[in-house]
Amino acid sequence: MEKNYTSEQQASELNKLMAIASDAQLSADIRSRAIKSMGSMGSHDALLCLLEIVASDANSTKEREMALKQAHSIVKRGR
Repeated sequence: MEKNYTSEQQASELNKLMAIASDAQLSADIRSRAIKSMGSMGSHDALLCLLEIVASDANSTKEREMALKQAHSIVKRGR
């Protein structure tokens, strides 16, 4: 379910989700939910955030693959 955000709200939400997705102290489940939430936003900025997660060696392979899958989904929706 996609939500309608203003650009300011979206930027704030993406910042929070990126912080959660990158926090190794949080459980993998919480980080995964943050990644999925970014994917459901479906914006260009969300795509860039997901690709940043994919490129980061700090994230687990599973999380990087999930972020790549969410990024792919955003690209497909944009066609």
